[in-house]
Amino acid sequence: MRSIRISALASCAAVAFSAVVGLAAPAHAAGLTGAGSSFAAPLYGAWGEAIKKENGFEVNYQSVGSGAGQNQVIARTVDFGASDAPMAPAKLDANKLYQFPTVMGGIVVIINLPGIAPGQLKLDGATLAGLYDGSISSWNDPKIAALNPGVTLPDMDVAPVHRADASGTTFVFTSYLSKVSAAWKSSFGAATSVAWKGGAGARGNDGVAASVKTTEGGIGYVEYAYASRNHLNIVQLKDHDGAFIAPTLNAFAAAAKNADWAHADHYAVDLLDTAGAGAWPIVSATFVLVPTDPKSPAQAKAVREFFTWGLNKGDVAAQRLDYVVLPSSVKAQILSQWPQ
Repeated sequence: MRSIRISALASCAAVAFSAVVGLAAPAHAAGLTGAGSSFAAPLYGAWGEAIKKENGFEVNYQSVGSGAGQNQVIARTVDFGASDAPMAPAKLDANKLYQFPTVMGGIVVIINLPGIAPGQLKLDGATLAGLYDGSISSWNDPKIAALNPGVTLPDMDVAPVHRADASGTTFVFTSYLSKVSAAWKSSFGAATSVAWKGGAGARGNDGVAASVKTTEGGIGYVEYAYASRNHLNIVQLKDHDGAFIAPTLNAFAAAAKNADWAHADHYAVDLLDTAGAGAWPIVSATFVLVPTDPKSPAQAKAVREFFTWGLNKGDVAAQRLDYVVLPSSVKAQILSQWPQ
């Protein structure tokens, strides 16, 4: 699996950095280690490269999937874990972890269909569930045709691609399907891994993107940056208000503006199928997990410095990758509540 290398901690530059963020620089050369979400991997890669150029700060982030990220931070084999599936409060307490979001972003549906132009195909939630539960097995199925009048659909088998690893992206995707399809909810539910009805598995967002790109009839779900970077055919989805929309930063932001941070337990906001014109229906926050009982206070301070830098200075990089940045009030709350 692809890993994203970010870089290490140089003392003088870190001191200058600390003057900006109000934190003392940790004096260690080993750098930081993090693992988890492939959804957030492009962001942490961009933040890492930027902070490395600015002051030599080094982080090694492994894009191994949300499930592995949670397990590794629980085992204390990394300094921080990253997950798109928020951890349950009881599990956070039992494992002495602090959970906070870094950005919000959209998950999109990608296809490889000969004769179908990019962005031409339209799907709704129920039909999307049918493509993954096996009840719709051909691309010229009447249910798809009804959503796409005038479009010549190929007589081709559907080849669904899903995540093979325990994935926060899968959790978000199956949570959406559970919200819009009672049949999906009763048969499969929402989890980082489910009992898929056939199809092929691939590891990571990049693995799903690559598999769909090389499979005629393929359909998959990935974080938007992977679809955009690979120039994949992204479908339109029906929003909560009944309109078909394309995924854009504005569409993600329209969903994100409805985030109820005030009542979100451990910041676990629900951004799926939100009401409002033009709101992309599959939007999620991505989370970081850090120990409240770190083995190394110096490493813990370095983790806080990295994410303080990202939250305070990383918005431009996040928006360039089509993530939605957090409200300033939420950023301030995250830092004020950070365990000492």
